[in-house]
Amino acid sequence: MLTDVSCRDAHTLSVADTTRSLGADRETGLSTTEATRRLDRFGTNVVDIGRGPGWLHRLAAQFHNPLIYVLLAAAVTTVAFGAFVDAGVIAGVVALNAAIGYVQESRAQRALAALSRLVPAETTVIRDGQPRRLPAAELVPGDTVLLAAGDRVPADVRLAEVRAFEVDESTLTGESAPVPKGTAALPARTALADRVNMAHAGSVVTRGSAVAMVVHTGPATELGAIHRLVSGTATVPTPLTRKLAGFATQLSIVIVGVAVLTFVVALVRGMPLADAFTAVVALAVGAIPEGLPAAVSIVLAIGVVRMARRRAVVRHLPAVETLGSTTVICTDKTGTLTENRMTVTDVVAGGRDVAPARVETAGLECLTAGIACNDATLRREDGRWVAEGDPTETALVAAAQQAGLDPGAVVRELPRDDALPFDPALRLMATVHRRADGSRVGYVKGAVEEVLDRCVTETGAGGPIQPVDRDAVRRAQANLARRGLRVLAFARFTPAAGPVAGQVRGATLLGLQAMHDPARPEAASAVTACRTAGVRVKMITGDHADTARAIAESVGVADPHAPAAVLTGAELTRLDDANLAGTADRTEVFARVSPEQKLRLVRALQARGHVVAMTGDGVNDAPALRRADIGVAMGAGGTDAARQAADMVLLDDDFATIEAAVEEGRGVFDNLRRFIAWTVPTNIGEGMVILVAVLLGVTLPIVPLQILWINMTTAVFLGLTMAFEAKEHGIMRRPPRPPGQALLTPILLRQIGLVTLLLVIAAFAAFHWEVATGGSVAQARTTAVNVFVCVQIAYLFNCRSLGRSAFTTRARNPMLLAGIGVTIALQALFTYAPAMNTLFHTAPMDPGAVLWAIGAALAAFLVVEADKIVWRSQRRR
Repeated sequence: MLTDVSCRDAHTLSVADTTRSLGADRETGLSTTEATRRLDRFGTNVVDIGRGPGWLHRLAAQFHNPLIYVLLAAAVTTVAFGAFVDAGVIAGVVALNAAIGYVQESRAQRALAALSRLVPAETTVIRDGQPRRLPAAELVPGDTVLLAAGDRVPADVRLAEVRAFEVDESTLTGESAPVPKGTAALPARTALADRVNMAHAGSVVTRGSAVAMVVHTGPATELGAIHRLVSGTATVPTPLTRKLAGFATQLSIVIVGVAVLTFVVALVRGMPLADAFTAVVALAVGAIPEGLPAAVSIVLAIGVVRMARRRAVVRHLPAVETLGSTTVICTDKTGTLTENRMTVTDVVAGGRDVAPARVETAGLECLTAGIACNDATLRREDGRWVAEGDPTETALVAAAQQAGLDPGAVVRELPRDDALPFDPALRLMATVHRRADGSRVGYVKGAVEEVLDRCVTETGAGGPIQPVDRDAVRRAQANLARRGLRVLAFARFTPAAGPVAGQVRGATLLGLQAMHDPARPEAASAVTACRTAGVRVKMITGDHADTARAIAESVGVADPHAPAAVLTGAELTRLDDANLAGTADRTEVFARVSPEQKLRLVRALQARGHVVAMTGDGVNDAPALRRADIGVAMGAGGTDAARQAADMVLLDDDFATIEAAVEEGRGVFDNLRRFIAWTVPTNIGEGMVILVAVLLGVTLPIVPLQILWINMTTAVFLGLTMAFEAKEHGIMRRPPRPPGQALLTPILLRQIGLVTLLLVIAAFAAFHWEVATGGSVAQARTTAVNVFVCVQIAYLFNCRSLGRSAFTTRARNPMLLAGIGVTIALQALFTYAPAMNTLFHTAPMDPGAVLWAIGAALAAFLVVEADKIVWRSQRRR
């Protein structure tokens, strides 16, 4: 009878107990009949992604937004007035926003689908006593599977027999190097990344072979657990999304409230019902920023293009702006801060510690041993030997080449006779070679203590043999380990008859080789730039604490002059959510962290009010990438699951690209603020003109169709030129804006109020001046419209820098000049073309009216610039 064995417990059982608990026979495997019965009970070995909400439900949800309601009302209103073109434009804006949201909602489904693709199509399994290839989906608990180098592990398995077996678990645990595996039982509290007697679905065999028992399949695997985390993790609205939603809600309330007030006042004043309705519609249409959603989308889209030029591909438009408001970047170590390439940095031989390129006589045989006792495959490329295989072994070959050795010649001169593949229990590997003179020599490499225990002598300075100084070797190892380096020892022995394992004794220590995955050269400057910009950088990795600390100190994530506090996954487990929030905020380096803990860390930082950017490349990163305010996946070395869950993908996997993207994000937000600061006074001004006219009981200075003309033409040809403004100088020397800061700050609100007042006064004055001097109502309204547009053109120059003087803004923006030219041409048609006069109820202006509009624009420009001077002087006090 089958007893369920969870992955949390299987590592604590012996191989015999595991086999017994599974009700299986490791030698003969399950029978076909029993396998079929278990398949019915446990289901297929696939991660069921589920159907999720239907496409119609997801599409309908995109219209559930106050701003969309306002836009739909604007479309209905414009249809009522016969402006079908304008109605079509507004409807197009709504459709565009719905499409963007719909695509965003589909990301989670694609991320889950990517997880299911990590399970191989076929695997070798023993059934009815015979090995056979079967679809991985048909595996059941109790099956015996055969694994070899290059295989993807098909399910969660308990290893029963291993031969030099190593597994790349980086996508699941974040461990940068392949993990040597064994079969011995482990304590119950052993962390997932340290369960060396287990192999998990989705990981890849890099070396050796193994016989394993399937413990869990499908949703019950660690891969399935990550799937549940992804599917159960809600995406967090971006700061921009939250601010726009709040802005839309407030705007809707204000528009409805003012419209009702206007309608009531109009009726009280005795205005006919039809005229009162016309006034209310004009006010609502004027106050609705029809161009805002389109402008937001276009500004973000231009930001996407700019980021793509800097090797960052944005999959989710609002993520462009989110980067600019990021307060914390949680970055992976391997491949992001480091080069994802193991490199030998130190060779200790003959009492000296030097770089590979500076090795002398005593160290050359140590490097030769690194080539000979090595299973990497060599091939010639561009005049150099290139090694393929285990990252550690390829690093040894590269180090030998730096010292001037020819790996191909070493292999030819020392053909291998016998070998002891790497044994996790012995923690070493040994090979026997035949020299040209027929004599034999043996080399061993492995953990320092294991190799040292088998040595009696060592090579001294210059090459002579001397008794081994064990204390000196251990001191050298400790110094290297403190720098986060992985240290291997190399020795020479004289082979004898019999198994190689019994011959490694009485050896001569040749030296130590220390290696690590080096930090990217540009990582330190990028981290410094982020810190200068007020963005904190935290490292979250599945690697060991010492390695994490060393890299963190080398790139500036942690202070190299003060002991860096590293919080491990085991310590995280003991913290409740309340304590974790404070601890996560204070700590910069996290090591041996599981997928669930990465997710907890992101949530804890968000609970402290941070806007969190999370980087990752593995399947284990997908839940945290989805939860973060912006998920950043690796494009070159990352998994499909991570890329699908992320908002942005780095094409070069480089942390410096994140820093560049933060800079672009800040520029995008600045341009959005410029557009909003520019467009809001026009909308409020149009509404206020109508409200004041109703309150005073006078003729409306502008009508709904003319308001729509202003809003749609100027938003496109003037406002959108803001998207092309260059980033302000010193943008990365200012702190990130507070996450709770309103879209419109008090300073901006003051400026908006000032421009609104200027627009209302200028438009009313122009209208009544035209009527008083004998002009028709149509001419007066045409003058009022042109006053609005001319003031908008002038205010556009004010908004190029919201804090500094327009006269100090030196960066050129050809699009701005082009937009102004198109707007002037359109206004000329609006004013003087007979067809436009008929359509929009306008009339040609005389030169005096033109001068009035230009004068109003100049006056508004100078008043705003004066206000900036006052604001800057108050700020300096």
